Amino acid sequence: MKKLVIASHNEGKVREIRELLAPLGISVISVAQLGLPEPEETGSSFAENANIKSEAAARLSGEFALSDDSGLCVVSLGGTPGIYSARWAGKTKDFSVAMQKIYHDLKERNLEPTGEKAYFICVLSLASPLGETHIFEGRVDGTLVFPPRGEKGFGYDPVFVPDGYQETFGEMAATAKHAISHRARAFEKFISYINGRK
Repeated sequence: MKKLVIASHNEGKVREIRELLAPLGISVISVAQLGLPEPEETGSSFAENANIKSEAAARLSGEFALSDDSGLCVVSLGGTPGIYSARWAGKTKDFSVAMQKIYHDLKERNLEPTGEKAYFICVLSLASPLGETHIFEGRVDGTLVFPPRGEKGFGYDPVFVPDGYQETFGEMAATAKHAISHRARAFEKFISYINGRK
């Protein structure tokens, strides 16, 4: 596998995936660069949505495609926003709005937002042009902090402190985040699979 299409229009996510794949020497291109459309995510789980994206990208590009469906799950909110994490940011992908929604939803339940348990899930789906798919999942647990801290990373990173750390993902250097993140843990499984096929 010399080339891989990343089935995402989220440039922050594509950048992070490119950095994680760099040691493998795989050429990465995004569906946005190819001008391919985003399929509607109609699944009821991270895995279903990841498969929808990777299979569409592989079919349209004729290349192996990798998608990432990931999100923040707040325990006291029943696991939301979960698979709707990106949608909570609206059409403009304004995650400050999404983070405020979490804050207000917790306050409405008379809960203190800072210190609330949460976790990030990442599900990777690798699809071949022939329709074969493989799933790899990673998770990292932590707590929320408000107001948001840090301008690194993307999405909900500024409000998430991984267990055992003081910094939010938004404050961490990319190398530190890549060592422990949900995406990094899913990629460890993906890379093991790729190396096993060589």
